[in-house]
Amino acid sequence: MSKSQWYIGVPNGIVLCVDHMAGRSLRGRLYHSYCREPLPIVNIEQLLFEMERFFDSINFPHPDTNSRTFQGGIPQTNHMEGRSKVMSDEELLNKHGDLGTFIIRVQHRQNSSWQGRITWMDEDKTVYFRSMWEMLKLIDSAVGTAQGQEEQTDEPSWTKE
Repeated sequence: MSKSQWYIGVPNGIVLCVDHMAGRSLRGRLYHSYCREPLPIVNIEQLLFEMERFFDSINFPHPDTNSRTFQGGIPQTNHMEGRSKVMSDEELLNKHGDLGTFIIRVQHRQNSSWQGRITWMDEDKTVYFRSMWEMLKLIDSAVGTAQGQEEQTDEPSWTKE
């Protein structure tokens, strides 16, 4: 395997290690450079909330819309400004999940969604995604392939470049 797509390259790069997936039940671990300990993930909703919380904390990529609250006041986020990386890119790239490992690089947070690229490390394939939904479908498709399930044709495909 050439591993040509195996790099982090951005301050908000995330490595997602998937250990189990069935429907919305995704279990695994999330890693980023600012913490040595993994963030355990028990479902898809938690994955999305943890990633959004991380992006808000480092203020990158900057969202094009502000968070709303109906409880009054301004939504609070814990910014990691001035915080230094504690894990190198090489250490991040050595993390692996039982069913799949993905490098997620969100480049934009526009239209209340994310745009970026995801690398399926097990196959050394990188695909651009235009929304959170598309990113999740790519993960589901890759894990389904790893589990030997048949791919559906209406899902985003790893063959697109």
